[in-house]
Amino acid sequence: MRILILGAGKMGSFFSDVLSFEHEVAVFDVDKERLRFTFNALRFTSYDEIAAFNPELLINAATVKYTIEAFNKVMPHLSPTCILSDIASVKTGLPEFYKDCGHPFVSTHPMFGPTFASLSNLSSENAIIISESDHLGKVFFRDLYNGLHLNVCEYTFEQHDETIAFSLSIPFASTLVFGSVMKHQDAPGTTFKRHMAIARGLMSEDDFLLQEILFNPHTPEQLDKIIDRLTTLREIVATRDAASMKAFLDEVRSNLK
Repeated sequence: MRILILGAGKMGSFFSDVLSFEHEVAVFDVDKERLRFTFNALRFTSYDEIAAFNPELLINAATVKYTIEAFNKVMPHLSPTCILSDIASVKTGLPEFYKDCGHPFVSTHPMFGPTFASLSNLSSENAIIISESDHLGKVFFRDLYNGLHLNVCEYTFEQHDETIAFSLSIPFASTLVFGSVMKHQDAPGTTFKRHMAIARGLMSEDDFLLQEILFNPHTPEQLDKIIDRLTTLREIVATRDAASMKAFLDEVRSNLK
């Protein structure tokens, strides 16, 4: 299959590496410097090259802020049968875009990223395929993700947003609170250093990505849960209530099983 990947960033390069040994792959990026280390794939910097390549599948790996804009710029150079796909962690605006785009589509979300995951061993990682997607597109990505030993789930766009609000908004918000009260430690403990590594990794992500994940309409409900549990914990600590602390710790351990 002829596959075009938009964006030569970390995830675009990852998909290029994974796919280029079984498919004819081209990577497009307006910044030619980002294509310097593209291996075993064609390198495009102009839309004329895309039209001549005539891709059968387009994987949009542009920064989430520019996902729809990147689609709009490239679509005039695609055949109507080309399957559009995105790997965005934020699906805001995409259902409406796909409804009117005139192309078959498949939307997925690899639930891992280059900041924390080991891209050479993904057996403990997950991926989501959006159920409203085109059948052939879903088959392609299910085969791809199964081949990477990912656990694959199929959700609707709405279910995806609910899942992301829980699985990303809660740890993101907790980490941001941790970082917001941070002060220098001359002799940090192991737990502190692990939290610090997570915080630094999170803050290396794109600001717009963090914003859009936290602006998910389901996030305030999750933040309310954090505030409620923090209030309970603060009361237990302030009153030195050993019995309530024991019950709280037991509940946490139960949740983590």
